[in-house]
Amino acid sequence: MEIIKITLPDGSIKEYNKGITVLEVAKGISEGLARVALGAVVNGKTKGMQETIDEDAEVRIVKFEDKEGKRIFWHTSAHIMALAVQRLFPDVKFAIGPAIDDGFYYDFDTEHRFTPEDLEKIEKEMAKIVKENHTLERFVMSRNDAIKYFKDKGEVYKVDLIEHFPEDEEISFYKLGEFTDLCAGPHLLDTKKVKAIKLLSIAGAYWRGDENNKMLQRIYGTTYQKKKDLQAYIDRLEEAKKRDHRKLGKELDLFSMHEQGPGFPFFHPKGMVIRNILEDFWKEEHKKRGYGEIKTPIVLNEELWHQSGHWDHYKENMYFTEIDDNDYAIKPMNCPGSILIYKSNMYSYRDFPLRLGELGLVHRHELSGALHGLMRVRSFTQDDAHIYALPSQVKDEIKAVAELADYVYNVFGFKYHVELSTRPEDSMGTEEQWELAINSLKEALEEQGIDYVINEGDGAFYGPKIDYHLEDAIGRTWQCGTIQLDFQMPERFDLTYVDNDNEKKRPVMIHRTILGSIERFMGILIEHYAGKFPVWIAPVQAIVLPISDKFNDYAYEIKQDMEEKGLRVDIDDRAEKIGYKIREARLQRIPYMLVVGEKEVEGKLVSVNKRDEGDIGQFAVDEFINKVIEKVENKE
Repeated sequence: MEIIKITLPDGSIKEYNKGITVLEVAKGISEGLARVALGAVVNGKTKGMQETIDEDAEVRIVKFEDKEGKRIFWHTSAHIMALAVQRLFPDVKFAIGPAIDDGFYYDFDTEHRFTPEDLEKIEKEMAKIVKENHTLERFVMSRNDAIKYFKDKGEVYKVDLIEHFPEDEEISFYKLGEFTDLCAGPHLLDTKKVKAIKLLSIAGAYWRGDENNKMLQRIYGTTYQKKKDLQAYIDRLEEAKKRDHRKLGKELDLFSMHEQGPGFPFFHPKGMVIRNILEDFWKEEHKKRGYGEIKTPIVLNEELWHQSGHWDHYKENMYFTEIDDNDYAIKPMNCPGSILIYKSNMYSYRDFPLRLGELGLVHRHELSGALHGLMRVRSFTQDDAHIYALPSQVKDEIKAVAELADYVYNVFGFKYHVELSTRPEDSMGTEEQWELAINSLKEALEEQGIDYVINEGDGAFYGPKIDYHLEDAIGRTWQCGTIQLDFQMPERFDLTYVDNDNEKKRPVMIHRTILGSIERFMGILIEHYAGKFPVWIAPVQAIVLPISDKFNDYAYEIKQDMEEKGLRVDIDDRAEKIGYKIREARLQRIPYMLVVGEKEVEGKLVSVNKRDEGDIGQFAVDEFINKVIEKVENKE
């Protein structure tokens, strides 16, 4: 029997017979670990407990707390839901059922229209299936046998999937009770760990995401090992609904979406205040760090996009137009424009690093069903920058970008984690270029002591990337900043500089964003703060509330004093009771409510009611103004 070596995360090496299962490896470490283990990451690939290890491997056992463990758990839960649906609605045809970030879904084709009452029935059937404690059995078939198997069952969507697989590919299946699904896995060993089940919603979804195909019914759900963890998730969902940026955007009069421009946001005056603050902050910090600001056109000719590679790798996401009988594209990315600016000059090694920043408006075609407020739009402004550097400067430049990202995210109160994404299947360039680029990113992160996880195969088509995932106030994560290392574009566009040996050489190109896009970052901020923006960002920083109209003149004096100091102030001089005015101001999430009456007029004071604290006492007007200015300047 052939012996293989298993390297564990602590560096220890164990020897096993080839073909040992993940379960047996876990038991070899400890019986306790085996009881809570859901699978393992084996040489970068996630495997279920029942799968075998057939070569020397680095192995990390995963539990529910791990990202990979959750995906195994939720992928199996999708199969449990599919079996429940099959039992309750025998005529159903099955499409796909993957794990997603917070659970799973499955797409079904059936004449029956699912209702909320159906979800309750499916949940009960899922609980029954779990109690039956089925083992998930994996087996394989040839491509032709798999097609015949599903044709005989009338599963047209499974047949369609298999027909797009390579001719010689062996197809894997998982059997759960009387439900057998085409599936690459991985899965739980059995169903008994799925103790808490909640089906969340029903939605429509086109087969293969194509509007020309049939609309299927998609059921979303989530599951947990413990009921208390499920309840905590449901509570978080309720909190997320209250924070929904689309709801708050309307209530706070920040932005709107209109059917005349689906996916194209309209910003209102108060929304523009926030947007301009973000852009001004961005410009100020980049100027400090030696970036020159540029602006490039939105429309550029089609030939440019062939040269950049976007035509081959990104065409389906682009918009096109015709000008003077020539074909043009509306830019989905800013990099080719930056490159054209680079090419308009000659450079020597002394000019590097060259840092060019652009708040660039881009357009990308998103399916209508994927559009979501400011989070998923068709036009957005990327806070882009492109750094042209000598190979010897790359590491230091990446470290400088990482320091900038850390500063910006801390200003807004975000924790974050970092992922390093490697070469995708659809990519440009040589193996050597990719290896050099990936190692450069790794070294920069490690030298700064930044922990990161590897995200295999998720890099851009022209280079690997570092992604920043921000954690908001209720524990959700959002992918924002990115740093991408690119050896391809300089070659495609013949970018050169003269080195100190008088030879022409190629610069390295670093693409990077910090906020990601202004629109999406605004949406994240609205939800992160629940509309209660820090005073430096708040569209209205204070509102003056006269107790009656005889104090209006004093109220307008205070407003004028504050505005002259650069503060954003409103006034509510309606003939309403003061309690009503305070409640209205609270609904608008205004940081400070300044109540003025007879005592305030006599003493040249303001009575300050703070957003989340209530009455905090009286202050001299100048004293209060200085306190607010200090908070704004310190970005508290």
